[in-house]
Amino acid sequence: MADDMSMNPSRDDFEALLDESMGGGDFAEGTVVNGLVVAIEKDFAIIDVGLKTEGRIPVKEFGVDEAGKPTLKVGDTVEVFLERIENALGEAVISRDKARREEAWTRLEGVFAANEPVMGSIVGRVKGGFTVDLGGASAFLPGSQVDIRPVRDVGPLMGKEQPFAILKMDRPRGNIVVSRRAILEEARAEQRTELVSQLLEGEIRDGVVKNITDYGAFVDLGGIDGLLHVTDMSWKRVSHPSQVLAVGDTVKVQIVKINPDTQRISLGMKQLQSDPWDGVEAKYPPGAKFTGRITNITDYGAFVELEAGVEGLVHVSEMSWTKKNVHPGKIVSTSQEVDVIVLDVDASKRRVSLGLKQAAANPWEQFLEQHPVGSAVEGEVKNATEFGLFIGLDNDIDGMVHLSDIDWSVSGEEAMARYTKGDVVKAQVLDVDVEKERVSLGIKQLSGDPMVGDSFRKGQTVTATVVEVTSGGIEVKFGDDTAPMTAFIRKGDLSRDRSEQRPERFAVGDRLDAQVMTVDKAARRVGLSVKALEMAEDKQAIEKFGSSDSGASLGDILGAALREKASTKE
Repeated sequence: MADDMSMNPSRDDFEALLDESMGGGDFAEGTVVNGLVVAIEKDFAIIDVGLKTEGRIPVKEFGVDEAGKPTLKVGDTVEVFLERIENALGEAVISRDKARREEAWTRLEGVFAANEPVMGSIVGRVKGGFTVDLGGASAFLPGSQVDIRPVRDVGPLMGKEQPFAILKMDRPRGNIVVSRRAILEEARAEQRTELVSQLLEGEIRDGVVKNITDYGAFVDLGGIDGLLHVTDMSWKRVSHPSQVLAVGDTVKVQIVKINPDTQRISLGMKQLQSDPWDGVEAKYPPGAKFTGRITNITDYGAFVELEAGVEGLVHVSEMSWTKKNVHPGKIVSTSQEVDVIVLDVDASKRRVSLGLKQAAANPWEQFLEQHPVGSAVEGEVKNATEFGLFIGLDNDIDGMVHLSDIDWSVSGEEAMARYTKGDVVKAQVLDVDVEKERVSLGIKQLSGDPMVGDSFRKGQTVTATVVEVTSGGIEVKFGDDTAPMTAFIRKGDLSRDRSEQRPERFAVGDRLDAQVMTVDKAARRVGLSVKALEMAEDKQAIEKFGSSDSGASLGDILGAALREKASTKE
């Protein structure tokens, strides 16, 4: 019975026998297994992985020694990747490279989880970066992750084993991204922290200029860089750092400030020199005159260098006596030497206020000396405004004739209408205000005021010329031709006879006699009447040639008076 059972094994017994014949049940396709090198035939190693069949792997996959000979020998135990248990030829399909790759991935996953660096070497160039061998696994190194700064030539780095940081791993896709820059930055940060701890503010050190920018220069202090700002290079104005330094220069600098949070180091060169602002108030007292050089021109003024490191500002308002609202660049130019007067010094704020115009004579003072009040001047009408005329005078200054000082007899608006730009006129100096920089002129004052004194008095007879005829009367002018007066004779004052009180019987240019009725000097008005003159003449005739009681008629009396008047005129 027992023999029958041994002759006819059960299903379970059959599977056990099959498993035994296959060398055990620990083998599975797609895993790494141990194998024994049983022979080396030509360029292949015959490896027994414990199956009924053996597998073949090229010897070169196991590496060579320094002499170039294979390091693998019969009897060695190696790890291989079991791809298939048996192929068409009855051999096991195994791979050493895949075994190393699987081993590497397992190892790298542990390194990545621990956030540790991994050793590798750059072995090739691909689009956007490089290929890195991490001891069996291939990784991608982006071009931006090669170094802290862009690298032009990567040749010296190729094939050199060095540390990398794993940034990303994706085993299903077989992707690994690494960075050499992260390792360098970490090392640099550690080195910087150590070096910064060795520096002290106020300490003086030698450094080498590594780079120059528009705002300063970076100086290597021996493994750590500090910024030497352009304003700390010299006490005098520096337009660009390249004016003072060049890359490669060795300079002596002072550590001005260390920021413990950012580890930024500020350096200074001028701090090693004496401060030119010390005692500046004694050197440049207000009112003193100095010669300086224009270093910079702005919209609000110009900077003048009095000495190396000491500059003063000439405000635009202190640049010229006569050129107002003009850009400073139209008055002075850069590098020009100028004489200036010190106006104010504030050493605490490192400011010196200078005056350019004060170094030249005040043109208003000069004008007053040459043309005292009451003297006559001549100039060209430069502009006419609603309140008067501006006349060009000596030394580029202007004088103003107010509209009320143009003419004695007509309104200011009418008088201004007689002048145009470019006319040359004479005027009298009425006032000079040096502080306010004003010169007041008068044109009418040169002819004298007809209202001054007894030029016109009540009862006086004057001869007038008709200048305008209206329905209500006539306007006439009289007096001195250089300063004529005007008056309006109303219709009722044109004649004693009502039939003759007609303005239209007069024409422009006609001359007539009239009597002064009123004189208002304040209002500058004189009232005239032809009627009053005729009545006064009648009265005088009656008194001289007799009254109506003498037997002579009024006509005879007036006739005699007229004949005498005519003979007198002849």
